Amino acid sequence: MADQDGRGVEMESEDPVLCETLSEGDAASCVQVSKTEGENSASQDSAVSNGDEGKEMVDLKIIWNKNKYDLKIPLDGTGANLKERIHSLTGLPPAMQKVMYKGLLPEDKTLREIKVTNGAKIMVVGSTINDVLAVNTPKEVVQQEVKAEENKKEPLCRQKQHRKVLDKGKPEDLMASIKGVKECLPTVPLSGMYNKSGGKLRLTFKLEQDQLWIGTKERTEKIPMGSIKNVVTEPIEGHEDYHMMAFQLGPTEASQYWVYWVPAQFVDAIKDTVLGKWQYF
Repeated sequence: MADQDGRGVEMESEDPVLCETLSEGDAASCVQVSKTEGENSASQDSAVSNGDEGKEMVDLKIIWNKNKYDLKIPLDGTGANLKERIHSLTGLPPAMQKVMYKGLLPEDKTLREIKVTNGAKIMVVGSTINDVLAVNTPKEVVQQEVKAEENKKEPLCRQKQHRKVLDKGKPEDLMASIKGVKECLPTVPLSGMYNKSGGKLRLTFKLEQDQLWIGTKERTEKIPMGSIKNVVTEPIEGHEDYHMMAFQLGPTEASQYWVYWVPAQFVDAIKDTVLGKWQYF
């Protein structure tokens, strides 16, 4: 368009037209900005659409390995549910997580019951399977250190952390035990035992995959046997035909995964299989 003197006059236009009048490089930038905004919007929609609509939610700050994560989770979810969500964020398996909020966070209580509030900081300690595999501490050294520490302590079954599980009594559907006998691992999973929370679990030894599967009602952890540094066992007082057993998943005792009421006849076979003395059937 021209004014009375014949000079060109620039007219204001909508954003799409502005993009067209820019130089070729600037126009590409404009298109890229528009695309990025769309992707961010889709990402936000996906984060909200996780099946938790209609539930009372709580916003948490997850802190692990110097990294911070924002997490929104139902207030009536349990500590075990929180561990699953942390697993999806960090890749850290629930069995290898130590979750702290005003002390060790219980798996069987809801976030509401332990009075978690909006903006709460949740501290997580633990190593991923890859981190564990990267640790080059020889198994023999770890086993010797653990054995030395065991000799200094009172019997494991008398310690408070274990008594709260053992005092529940023997599980009703526990596999039968045979004292004084050593047997090879059965061809079926060992089941009916308890974990440290008093929940039922089963152990499956996948020899062809070199893995130990620890299964609970909620999940199954698939752990490479090569990452297990040691296996600690002790007979249960008053029930010596059953043992309590820990699989050490990292270089320290803090990484021990405890299993209670393991039939005594399988204890040696489990240790030999996990620590490298293979048994083929």
